[in-house]
Amino acid sequence: MIFTPTRLPGAFLVEPEPHEDERGVFLRTWCAREFAAHGLVAELAQCSVSVSRRAGTVRGLHFQRAPAEEEKLVRCTRGAIWDVIVDLRRQSPAFRQWQAFELTAESYRALYVPKGFAHGFQTLAPDTEVSYQISAFYTPEAADGLRYDDPALAIPWPLPVSVVSQRDRSWPDLAALLAPSP
Repeated sequence: MIFTPTRLPGAFLVEPEPHEDERGVFLRTWCAREFAAHGLVAELAQCSVSVSRRAGTVRGLHFQRAPAEEEKLVRCTRGAIWDVIVDLRRQSPAFRQWQAFELTAESYRALYVPKGFAHGFQTLAPDTEVSYQISAFYTPEAADGLRYDDPALAIPWPLPVSVVSQRDRSWPDLAALLAPSP
């Protein structure tokens, strides 16, 4: 596998090295030893899948608050997504910055999202399926999010937004999220 650092410290694009022959393609998408060798979390607690029916659907921006933070390896297994991460780590030189990547089923690429990042995506094709390998168990009371349309982030979603859940529309903007608690 090829691990390419992104401009946001700790996040990586992970590209398998496909082997093709007359039967088709074989590739390794996970190896705990290779992840650990790159200083990445190599333990999995659970795997999840989302399926979005319509192109333009936005999911996110989601994260888990401490102490239930999680690393994710996100891969598009059918269709295509525009995958976005936002660095929420106050000590990071990339604090409040975001970066986006196109992930498609055909590319086999995955995005490694470290703790302290919000994550979301927009589907670029109908019936898009996304697979998540996650380092920690989902903790509902630690689930949090950030508005996908926050003007402070100005994320230029590539398609008109067709579907967003009520929950995702109700997340706070970045300023409210980072404001000190009373």
